[in-house]
Amino acid sequence: MNKYEITTLELKKLLDDGKRVFLLDVREAYEHERLNIGGTLIPLNQLRHRFRELDSEDEIVVYCMRGNRSAYAVNFLVQRGFKNVKNLVGGLKDWPQHEAPESNPEARLR
Repeated sequence: MNKYEITTLELKKLLDDGKRVFLLDVREAYEHERLNIGGTLIPLNQLRHRFRELDSEDEIVVYCMRGNRSAYAVNFLVQRGFKNVKNLVGGLKDWPQHEAPESNPEARLR
């Protein structure tokens, strides 16, 4: 693990502790509609045009389904000066073993 990565257990603990975390979903809209854990949707293919919508001072956790697209997004954001951004290692495929975040307690993978 490096400083730009976070596990689902670590993220769940932050959310359970009430820590302010900006969740960035870089999946496609149809994926976001199927499962939304409370993240803001900016698909990866739109990120280079929309990254200025993000606050570089926020603690940002980027996620996708498996962690590949989000790793690319984190690298992109770090190159643009974001310091407190992390990739959700394993992505949402690792989420079912834990409860959904409080922001959307209904969210579950099927």
